[in-house]
Amino acid sequence: MQRKPSLDTFGIVSLTGFALLLAFNQVVIKVTNGGLQPVFFAGLRSLGAAVVVYGWLRFRGIPLSFPKAALAAGILTGIMFAAEFLCLFIALDLTSVGRTSVIFYSMPVWMAIFAHFLLPDDPITGRKAIGLALALAGVIWAMAVRDPTLHGSLWGDLAALGAAIGWAATAMMAKASPLRQARPEVQLWIQVAVSGPILVIAALFFGDLVRDLQPIHLWGLGFQIVVVVSAGFIFWLWLLSVYPASGVASFSFLSPVFSVLLGWLLLDEPIGAGIVVALVLVAAGIVLINRPKARRS
Repeated sequence: MQRKPSLDTFGIVSLTGFALLLAFNQVVIKVTNGGLQPVFFAGLRSLGAAVVVYGWLRFRGIPLSFPKAALAAGILTGIMFAAEFLCLFIALDLTSVGRTSVIFYSMPVWMAIFAHFLLPDDPITGRKAIGLALALAGVIWAMAVRDPTLHGSLWGDLAALGAAIGWAATAMMAKASPLRQARPEVQLWIQVAVSGPILVIAALFFGDLVRDLQPIHLWGLGFQIVVVVSAGFIFWLWLLSVYPASGVASFSFLSPVFSVLLGWLLLDEPIGAGIVVALVLVAAGIVLINRPKARRS
């Protein structure tokens, strides 16, 4: 599809649906962590996705090839991908879905900062600076206000923050590095193929690999491999290649809203005043950061 200068109806509907998928994904990870050690779970997910995506490439007749510069960027992105999900899966093991999501989906804040230095046509304007301040205040509020009704820890909050920064770095590599020369499916394949072995080896340093494994945990692993990573991430990378990065990122403000609601609905997580304040600040900041410029008549 030809690259578009702004979001259209298809893009808006697709990004809203993807935001809901990512929110439900947080719940699935939280539940599946009960049967598999989080880092090991993340590694199995990447390895399984590498097999599924490779099969998809063969089925579609898409060559698994990279320009030399893109290959090096892909390997680096795979390492970032591993760090991102190591942090996210640990965060969801240590704290609630709501807290993790509010912090994790501050990603557009860090992406805006990266873009300011790496993309000459995407500087931080006065409006973006206000949005950054609001979103950062929300993240700080979420980490500083300890709600006794919520299961959480400072280490879990810091892991969620590391995952947000890792996600922004991975997205920026797909946007601003030679990796953008590769098709979205090929980009994803190298990310999961590189991250899988790294995560499985890292899991050896985080305790027992298997916990109280039940069928529901295996279903969660399969859902992660097939729906979230193999299909969902390919679709997200494709959207990133068609629509402006800021427009794609702006819809991430919906995911923490959906995540807080799904955590309450499916996991019986209470919604305290602290998490609501943090959510409003982060969402408002993301909207300001990614609000399109007014067009001159």
